[in-house]
Amino acid sequence: MNHYAVWGNPIAQSKSPQIHRLFAEQTGRDISYMAKLGDEQQFEMQLKQFFAEGAKGANITAPFKGRAFKLADEHSEGCLLAEACNTLKRLDDGRLYADNTDGFGLCSDLERLGWFEPNQRVLILGTGGATKGVLFPLLEAKQQITIYNRTLEKAIHLAAKFAKYGNIQTASLEQIAEQAFDLVINATSLGLQGKYVPIAEHLLRNTAVYDMQYAPNMQTPFLNYARDCGAQRYQDGLGMLVGQAAFSFKLWENEFPNIETTLVSLKFEIENAK
Repeated sequence: MNHYAVWGNPIAQSKSPQIHRLFAEQTGRDISYMAKLGDEQQFEMQLKQFFAEGAKGANITAPFKGRAFKLADEHSEGCLLAEACNTLKRLDDGRLYADNTDGFGLCSDLERLGWFEPNQRVLILGTGGATKGVLFPLLEAKQQITIYNRTLEKAIHLAAKFAKYGNIQTASLEQIAEQAFDLVINATSLGLQGKYVPIAEHLLRNTAVYDMQYAPNMQTPFLNYARDCGAQRYQDGLGMLVGQAAFSFKLWENEFPNIETTLVSLKFEIENAK
């Protein structure tokens, strides 16, 4: 049996153990997958011990993605650019390989929704770890990206870092209001505080709207705002969560599970757990 876990703090809310159990059932793999509460002071020691005891891989969530990145011996290109990892794999020689599958998870969900064509005008709200983890795959897919952040300097710095990979620029709220977009992505964590970025209402009316956070019945603050603005196409990040997990599973077990089937099962389990 191969042993895996997701590490974070807090972690009790994580859907990853459910998702990977569904993956294992679907593919017939004999694995164990647990949620592990990381200690703010002892996280590196905990993770080293986890792998020393024979674990094959781990998922990493907030607030440890940057610290896990520094702990790894090898990194994927996207992981190096993001300077954060959500997936670790123990190599045969005992070294740790770090990847960031968040961007692949987002792209696969956008494709599933039919919202993913080349040369789309994409507005991304926020410059934190969530944005950094998805920029490389989005730019590789020829998306024309505009980044908004309350602190414009952070957006400018991030855009400059990724400029050689594709079309990426920044804009203020006033400048955004004068533009048009095919897709708006909320990558901020404001929803955790019950808040959202109040972008111009007309931008959301005829635009696909995606929130990386997820909530029952898609009741995130940003999606509630989008619906109030008249948005007709909107989605939360549950599909992205399943997608990034699928790419992690493929890295570990060398088999890609069916995302759509798993997403249907996961939604059923969530609804019936109420």
